[in-house]
Amino acid sequence: MPPEAPLAGLVLAGGHSTRMRRDKATLELGGETQLARAVRLVGAHAAPTFVSVRPDQREEAERARWPQIVDRLSDVGPAAGILAALETHPGHAWLVVAVDLPLLDAATLGRLVALRDASAPATAYRSADNGLPEPLCAIWEPGSRDALARFIDGGRNCPRKFLLGHAAALIDLVAPDALANVNTPAEFAAVRDRAGGPA
Repeated sequence: MPPEAPLAGLVLAGGHSTRMRRDKATLELGGETQLARAVRLVGAHAAPTFVSVRPDQREEAERARWPQIVDRLSDVGPAAGILAALETHPGHAWLVVAVDLPLLDAATLGRLVALRDASAPATAYRSADNGLPEPLCAIWEPGSRDALARFIDGGRNCPRKFLLGHAAALIDLVAPDALANVNTPAEFAAVRDRAGGPA
């Protein structure tokens, strides 16, 4: 088994938040923005931790609070942020988390780090709904970089399909709701009371 690469953190915050109609990164839960919360949770396990942004988001006040990795590709979605991180710091593995996971908790991230398989391209949770990989709460190893670049060059951009085709190590979720994401105002309202307690 290869030695484990040092683990850096990446919070994916480069989306357009079209369905939410507001920037998901700046939505607040318990007095803390979703972005600040995600950076805090990831930063407890990975250093340094960066925020993944589009070029036009670099000066946005909330994102400018933290070190950034800027997408090099457009219209690719989360895969662009993951690839940019792998290319910017090729010696690191990446604990990758989407910004819109309001029920994500420290225990879920701790389990992912503890069960990391550095010999696989990535370690990810199985979805509690369908058993498919959850690529946006996962550890992406340095060895996934070239394969992901080829995948994107081939016109594909779904990180879940990449993990399905590249023998990712998959682990089971203990808290099934931990990776529930929010895309609409109604979804955010439904979880706000649950996630909005003390930080």
